[in-house]
Amino acid sequence: MTDPRPDSEDTRHLLDRAAAGDADAANDLLARHRAGLRAFVDTHLDPAVRARVDPSDVVQDAQADLARDLPAYLSGRPVPFHLWARKAAYDRLRNARRDHRAAKRDVAREAAAPDRSSVLLARAVLDPGPSPSEAVVRQELVAGVAEAVEGLAAADREVLLMRHVDDLPYDEIGLLLGIDPAAARKRYGRALVRLERVLGDRGIHGVHG
Repeated sequence: MTDPRPDSEDTRHLLDRAAAGDADAANDLLARHRAGLRAFVDTHLDPAVRARVDPSDVVQDAQADLARDLPAYLSGRPVPFHLWARKAAYDRLRNARRDHRAAKRDVAREAAAPDRSSVLLARAVLDPGPSPSEAVVRQELVAGVAEAVEGLAAADREVLLMRHVDDLPYDEIGLLLGIDPAAARKRYGRALVRLERVLGDRGIHGVHG
C-alpha cells in the first residue's frame, strides 16, 4: 500500500505559519482548498439531495468545521491537510443525505436523466479513445452506462467515483469511508464486479478497472 499523497510545498508552508499563530495563513489555507472541495462535493452530492441543498452550502459548512478544528489538527497533523479537508466535506455530504433522506423519493422523480456524477463515472470506466466516426456511438454508450450506474447501491457508486473520477488511492478512500485500505480495495472490486454484471445484462462491455 502507498501512503496518502503529501501536501504541496505551499500548503505545508501555510500550515507552518498557521501553527505559529498566523491567522492570515489559516484563511489562505482554507481559500486555497475551497475549489478542490467544491469539485469533490459537485461530484458526490446525490441528485435528489442537490435539488434541496446547494453544493456551496455544503462546502461552506465543511470549511467552518475546518476553521473550528484547525488548532487541534495542527497539534498533530495526523494526515495530509488536503485529505483531512476532503474528509470534512465528505462528512458534510453524509449529513446532507441523512437530513434529506425522507424527501429523497419525491425529489428523485424530478431527475429524469442520469446525474452528472453518473455520466462522469461512465466516461471514466469506459475504454478511452474512439475515433471521430465512433463519437456518436460512444455518446450513446456513455448514456447507457450512466443509466446503469444510477441503479447501483449508494456505497458502490461512492467507491467507484472515488477511484475513477476523484482518482484517489486506496489509502485515501479508506480514510474517507472509515475503513482500512485493504477493505477499500475489496469494496471497490466488489462494486466493479456488480457494475460489470449490470452492464453485461444490458449487452455493454469494455469497462476497465
